[in-house]
Amino acid sequence: MPDIDLESDLVAFEAKVTHHYVQNGDLHLHYASLGAGPLVVFLHGFPDHWLTWWRQMERLSHTHRCVALDLRGYNFSAQPDALEDYTPGALVGDVLAVIDDCGAEKAIVIGHDWGGFVAWHTAMEAPGRVSHLGIVNMPHPWAVARELARNPAQEQASAYVRLFQQPQAHAGLDMERLSAWIHDAAFRRRHDAAMSRSNPNGMLNYYRACFPAPPYVELNEAPPTVQVPTLVIHGLEDPYALSAGLNDVWAWVGDELTIRTWPGVGHFVQQDAPERLTESLRGWIAGQTG
Repeated sequence: MPDIDLESDLVAFEAKVTHHYVQNGDLHLHYASLGAGPLVVFLHGFPDHWLTWWRQMERLSHTHRCVALDLRGYNFSAQPDALEDYTPGALVGDVLAVIDDCGAEKAIVIGHDWGGFVAWHTAMEAPGRVSHLGIVNMPHPWAVARELARNPAQEQASAYVRLFQQPQAHAGLDMERLSAWIHDAAFRRRHDAAMSRSNPNGMLNYYRACFPAPPYVELNEAPPTVQVPTLVIHGLEDPYALSAGLNDVWAWVGDELTIRTWPGVGHFVQQDAPERLTESLRGWIAGQTG
């Protein structure tokens, strides 16, 4: 897909959003906000930042308050180096701090990649704070462990993770390559700036603190059941999170589960199919809450 430049559209969007900071313990977190109504919280993945959701925020803000968080380690949020600052509980706490700061009891939580991991855990660990769950290209954490233990193809696809988990891997992280997946030239310029403000060690701590490491084993204890309507979208050309990870996800969701698999779409769905993602999320939310 050739590069495109949506500079004027992005400038107009950026002029409308408001920027906020909230504390979670000793750490400050940045999020951007647009619109009014029921709260939607967007969570980005690696290597990304809040603006990745701008098209979805633009459209959904007609009916909802849309906020997008810079995950800790990224862009304008705090960037601790300690491994213990990137545990699932710490990351869930960030989401709850944003929901509280927005004055909401519950939120629709939507996450991609590591943001999807955080979204899964938020729905499992703080069920009273999530009304609906949207996951983009991130299998359930229990499925990730299962596939690494059982599926040689997933083990091979996760070879890069084993490199990222090395203690000094961040020193060799090529920051310029972190924007190679972006088609939109205007967004890429902003993404390059966001990556320059981010902490490579913090970014890789997600893989060290939260992703399984060899020897791979399945998780024997059952996870808390997700008890909210859940939408799972998965681009089937994803070379990192293979679609076999979708198998049996219904065993861990106790409410209505919708799975949409998209041929010809890769890992970064926001770039590969932005309009399709926006309309899929909008239609699903409207159908659930309308």
